[in-house]
Amino acid sequence: HVQLVESGGGSVQAGGSLKLSCVVSVYTTSGRSMAWFRQAPGKEREGVAVITVPDTKTYADSVKGRFTISKDNPKNTLYLEMNGLQPEDTGVYYCAAVRVGRMDILSPDEWRDWGPGTQVTVS
Repeated sequence: HVQLVESGGGSVQAGGSLKLSCVVSVYTTSGRSMAWFRQAPGKEREGVAVITVPDTKTYADSVKGRFTISKDNPKNTLYLEMNGLQPEDTGVYYCAAVRVGRMDILSPDEWRDWGPGTQVTVS
């Protein structure tokens, strides 16, 4: 079955950086839109960044200029490079694939496949 597995989370101080990875199995990342979401305690899951074919990137306003989404198709891996991290960036970060909706690309309802998530804590 489809597997998306995130890694790279951890604890950092404000102003620090982390780079998340999401390795995809079963299908290729090439030619496929993918996304990063996050969920803070007590809050709904929210879209962070999306990369669509061929290479269009969409970011939530809260992370523009600080986060960068990218793909390495030969490695079947999605990345999220996060700089200038702030406490409000704390949460579980999820990668998603297979967009099934057409209304709001940053809505979790529009994505079918999900990884288990990786924790990011900024203090």
